[in-house]
Amino acid sequence: MTSSNKLLRGVVLGCAIGGATVLWPARALSGATSINLPIETVADYIHAVIAADREVYTKHAVERMQIKGVVAVSEKWDERNTLPLPAQFLLESGRYVGKKGLGVQYRLISFWPINKRNMAANALESIGLGAVVTNPDRPYTGVTKVGDTRYFEAVYADLAVTPACAGCHNAHPDSPKRDFKLNDVMGAIVVSIQLGQ
Repeated sequence: MTSSNKLLRGVVLGCAIGGATVLWPARALSGATSINLPIETVADYIHAVIAADREVYTKHAVERMQIKGVVAVSEKWDERNTLPLPAQFLLESGRYVGKKGLGVQYRLISFWPINKRNMAANALESIGLGAVVTNPDRPYTGVTKVGDTRYFEAVYADLAVTPACAGCHNAHPDSPKRDFKLNDVMGAIVVSIQLGQ
């Protein structure tokens, strides 16, 4: 096994353990007692895990391994045997969670997406993007409907957590914005939770 494969497996295992550690207390108590939380709190918890995993992956895997020359990251990570970019890591994990059928989904959106699929999908997301660009410390929330299914959506600011985040977007040939700086709002993470009928 190559060192990049070992690293990737270590990162994935670390994120899985982190997520399990956060979710374990609720699972352990589920048979013993009922826990009722406001949906906004549930979304905040989900976002906290996503944001922590992404920042740890960005700072302690991608950035550190690139500086040491151990492994590279690339957009075509699945073809080139490299690590996925942090945005791709988040999007892939979001797709994986979505396939589980748990009624929870998350993804990245932006006013300035490199990949056009990452634009706002509805009015709530578009308004939410504007809200978190001007007030990144507070999520924008609301309810949307797709067909007969209602979703609670929370839009959280997505910041450039390292200079590499801003630099990658600024240098990308498909980027519509090229002046991001550290800690700038680059877009948003949308957490969607399916609501009962």
